[in-house]
Amino acid sequence: MAKSKNLLQEITKGIIKENPVLCLVLGTCPTLAVTTAASNAIGMGIAATLVLVCSNAAISLLRNLIPDKVRIPAYITVIAGFVTIVQMLVKAFAPEIDKSLGIYLPLIVVNCIILGRAEMFASKNRVLASMADGLGMGIGFTATLLLMGSIRELLGAGTIFGLSILKNFMDPIIIFLLPPGGFFVFGMLIALANKLNKGKTAKNVSNCGGCPMHGICMSDGREECDK
Repeated sequence: MAKSKNLLQEITKGIIKENPVLCLVLGTCPTLAVTTAASNAIGMGIAATLVLVCSNAAISLLRNLIPDKVRIPAYITVIAGFVTIVQMLVKAFAPEIDKSLGIYLPLIVVNCIILGRAEMFASKNRVLASMADGLGMGIGFTATLLLMGSIRELLGAGTIFGLSILKNFMDPIIIFLLPPGGFFVFGMLIALANKLNKGKTAKNVSNCGGCPMHGICMSDGREECDK
């Protein structure tokens, strides 16, 4: 019972408390780039979640075999293998999403969320806990992308998933489909997450434990990575 409760906590923490985008501020490049449409957002979120769960499981299994000095290249190699598999599946079964995501799909390899969870969690915990952590972070990432994508598409094009919602009531506000609109929505969602976390988001951001270079900084006697 206690084990199930711990796994549930690992899954739910990534939704609000440790949301990888809104609290830890990781993966902002794909977050801002692909959220011009809700369909793009959910496609990227599902792809990243699959890679997160699989890479966390593999790295957890190999954690005692990977030498500490080459752990980051080893993690990237493992992640790249799963990204290649996911990319091939998307190309085969969802070519429109593959076309929409473009270069950002293969760039999941260097997504800070995935590399950060490998370094911070999967390399130190058992397989089931690591998979639960990956699933939770993936759900949080997907939910954030979907929310941003829905807001930007609704206000910028008057549609959601291509279905007309506001076109008959108001003119689209095109700026929401452009980078300034993306930053505006992103900032509002971070403020909302900070409010839900009762002002603790800033504290989470200052903790560099999720950074892949955290171990190197600590070995040099520094408590936090240089900003």
